[in-house]
Amino acid sequence: MSAGDEVVVALDVGGTGMKCALVRPDGTTVHTERHATDAQRGPDAVVDTILEVADGLAGKARAAGRTPVACGIAVPGVVDETRGVAVWSANVGFRDVPLRELATTRLGLPAALGHDVRVGGLAEARLGAGRDAGHVLFVAIGTGIAAAHVVGGSAATGAHGAAGEIGHILVRPGGPRCGCGRDGCLEAVASASAIGRRFTELAGAPATAAEVADRAAAGEQLAGDVWRAAVEALADGLATGQALFDVATVVLGGGLAQAGPLLFDPLREALRERLTFHREPRLVAAALGDEAGCLGAALLALDTLAKESR
Repeated sequence: MSAGDEVVVALDVGGTGMKCALVRPDGTTVHTERHATDAQRGPDAVVDTILEVADGLAGKARAAGRTPVACGIAVPGVVDETRGVAVWSANVGFRDVPLRELATTRLGLPAALGHDVRVGGLAEARLGAGRDAGHVLFVAIGTGIAAAHVVGGSAATGAHGAAGEIGHILVRPGGPRCGCGRDGCLEAVASASAIGRRFTELAGAPATAAEVADRAAAGEQLAGDVWRAAVEALADGLATGQALFDVATVVLGGGLAQAGPLLFDPLREALRERLTFHREPRLVAAALGDEAGCLGAALLALDTLAKESR
């Protein structure tokens, strides 16, 4: 068996869909699949699907003459990576699910369990837009906002598996109610869902964040006001992140980052205005797209395998 034959079974589990892949140790993807999560069936059914898909991928690898050496799984919510337990996830309904142990038992392979945004940050820091930066803050902006702080190729998990919740920095006291129950959190103001919701409230007509961005670019005043308010709030959140972490590069991912210069140009300027003695980080778009979760899950599994072999 050569190193080129080895692959990691990688799964990135979301509330509606599951991105799955076989990934070589060098980060090359050799096979991809997508499956429905169907979270409405309940957490037990979702776990069964995860294990069935992972087992199937391992079988396909062997049938193609490859050797699966580990399994990496990424899930949303609060994840205890040390114990390999999905502590809590609103999207999937997990409560204290020992996914790493279940995957190891089912596949007969070493396994790792990670948080979806943290593994995405891991991939961007080591293989993507933050490559060679050393200190990276990856911020995913979609339905919510979450981050991963990656130093020397390792993402911090925190004492309770909840590191990186930058979306719950208080940026607008008394502002919109956040899903966490507090008013004025960053993700309640600057996430893609928050932008669409705010415009809809003011205009009386539904619009997505992408549509708000397009309308702002076309010169529509209301859309421009909503967009600028979100950018200002995001700059406040990133300035706080930079004060805490002093990173070299901030990588923005998720749906909102697809707005390109319409987001990055004013955000860069607003962030610069908020910094005093802190060094301005390089602000770039994520490079790996929706592959980041699988790639990061594979990297985490390989890291775990390397630690266990020492």
